[in-house]
Amino acid sequence: MRALIVDDSRFIRTHLRSMLTEQGMECEEASDGLQGLDLLRTSADFDLALLDWNMPAMTGLEMLRQMRAEGFTNVKVLMVTTEADNDFILSALEAGADEYLMKPFEAAALADKLAMLGLVEA
Repeated sequence: MRALIVDDSRFIRTHLRSMLTEQGMECEEASDGLQGLDLLRTSADFDLALLDWNMPAMTGLEMLRQMRAEGFTNVKVLMVTTEADNDFILSALEAGADEYLMKPFEAAALADKLAMLGLVEA
């Protein structure tokens, strides 16, 4: 399993990488949506993309819309963000997100989301 972590916070990327590695996933990182799209286009297939909402250059929502428009439909998308308003959640789901995880979060919450996506066993 391969995961792409896209977040402008190095701390969050490191934290997510640690938790995903414990779940047996290989990880790549990007600090904004433009870098994330470049990795999707040039790297081996990813099973999962974890996207922050608020990032410079290109937001997570913009990246999500672009990746779906470019045919990256087999990549599960988990929005990992502080945006808690229902409008944000609905916008992400309508754009093609598979799940939504609120920051801050515990490792168990991430594991639950991965299980819901069928990427790890519950």
